[in-house]
Amino acid sequence: MLQVQFIRENKETVLAGLAKRNFANAEAIVTQVLTADENRRATQVAMDDILAESNKLSKEIGGFFKSGEVQKANLLKEKTGQLKEQSKELVEKLNDFAEELQNLLFQIPNIPHASVKAGSSEDDNENIFSEGVIPDLGENALPHWELAKKYDIIDFELGTKITGAGFPVYKGKGAKLQRALINYFLDKNIAAGYKEYQVPHLVNTASATATGQLPDKEGQMYHSNEDDLYLIPTAEIPITNMFRGNLVQASDFPICCTGYTPCFRREAGSYGAHVRGLNRLHQFDKVEIVRIEHPDNSYHALSGMVEHIKDILRELKLPYRILRLCGGDTGFTAALTFDFELFSTAQDRWLEISSASNFETFQANRLKLRFKNKHGKSEFAHTLNGSSLALPRVLAGILENYQTADGIKIPDVLVPYCGFDTIS
Repeated sequence: MLQVQFIRENKETVLAGLAKRNFANAEAIVTQVLTADENRRATQVAMDDILAESNKLSKEIGGFFKSGEVQKANLLKEKTGQLKEQSKELVEKLNDFAEELQNLLFQIPNIPHASVKAGSSEDDNENIFSEGVIPDLGENALPHWELAKKYDIIDFELGTKITGAGFPVYKGKGAKLQRALINYFLDKNIAAGYKEYQVPHLVNTASATATGQLPDKEGQMYHSNEDDLYLIPTAEIPITNMFRGNLVQASDFPICCTGYTPCFRREAGSYGAHVRGLNRLHQFDKVEIVRIEHPDNSYHALSGMVEHIKDILRELKLPYRILRLCGGDTGFTAALTFDFELFSTAQDRWLEISSASNFETFQANRLKLRFKNKHGKSEFAHTLNGSSLALPRVLAGILENYQTADGIKIPDVLVPYCGFDTIS
């Protein structure tokens, strides 16, 4: 979440940033934040005054008792009792103001980076880079869900039988290709300096709140009411929360993590032909990269993440493009996001396969993730994350773009991981 001091000192900048996002009632909620903060600070000052007065009286009481002036000491003790009652009332008010302030701050998204343009939807995103050759498959090209059935490598109906729609079963070479992609992505990330972690697939409320999934995306997460745990929609949550509450050293930067997890998303309201097959699932596999960075280096790090993902797609020889998201399409917690999309030739459409984002201090504020700067003062680190990569649409792109009359070719870089070069 945004820091109150930043809002207080940069109100117009905050309002301009929220306007980029088309954030409703920005002026009203920012005013409420500043009012709640003013009330909280005034109450804190009153409490500090009472504490100072109590300490002063305590010393005077001790002096009166020593000099035998018991009556004067007792009168002052009565006064300290009154101050204690006032202090209790102020503590309650302070807690109320603090809770009100936090609830208000939870409603405000991050401020977009200066390079982010205003816009209302994905139609306003900027196409900043494209690479790769879109193959000419001819009129008989099949979408991946038909290829999956033809070669018996993914069974969508069986997944529906076992669980429901959006939970496919991978079979035979389909399962092995899935595993190959996971291992390939992890190996690429490790070679680039990311440390691998295996993390829990369920998180508590504190973890989901710290990275910004709660309260913003509560309806999109699967929740176990009895245990009050959430199935993760991305490995970003458990990996980033490994550092919740930490005071790291500046010498520790960059902190680079990667991990594979299944991901779970309710995807409420997702219907239509565009969600067929692997296009949108309730359970899917993803390899994530997370970085904890010094604020001075975070945007250089983001550029490095983008180049790293580009390198993977080049090796897979898949046609892709990169979008810089506009204000209206940028996620709640992000300051700047680059989306990667590959071209699905058989579907004649672009499919999002990765997002690389810099959250600046937005998550770190919730995480209370700090470091000591060169002046010895604590300040918030910057957090970043990216998909490297999400598997379903990458797999869909491979099946569709590599299809031939004789079967589906496997990208050369994956053959050592698969042990076969064709699905036929």
